Amino acid sequence: MTRRELREQVFKMLFRVEFHDLEDMLQQIAAGDGEDTPWSEKDADYISNKCRQIVEHIAEIDEAVNEVSEGWKTTRMGKVDLTLIRLAVYEMRYEEDIPVNVAINEAVELAKQYGTDSSPAFVNGVLAKLV
Repeated sequence: MTRRELREQVFKMLFRVEFHDLEDMLQQIAAGDGEDTPWSEKDADYISNKCRQIVEHIAEIDEAVNEVSEGWKTTRMGKVDLTLIRLAVYEMRYEEDIPVNVAINEAVELAKQYGTDSSPAFVNGVLAKLV
């Protein structure tokens, strides 16, 4: 998979954390639970590890987001937007090989695909305040 495809799969799996137990989600990843085609073992490992790392940092990420988002705390945000913001903040703060502008751009592109009409601007606005 390309990095963009991997990021999209991480987003989809991370979104499930809001509704399912983390261990159940990681078992789905380990089974190569791709929607269209089965994942390679390498891709499944990448997705699983990244999801686990993001979940381990959710409290820190949410705290940072809550500090900059005016009137929209993480508890009020739409789940798609929140998941995309968490993914991007993780990449911005903990993955040195991903430039900040790439993390933001990728989150905005996924917001266009999976969010509401206002999601891209909202995601971009929150992330821009964290730079």
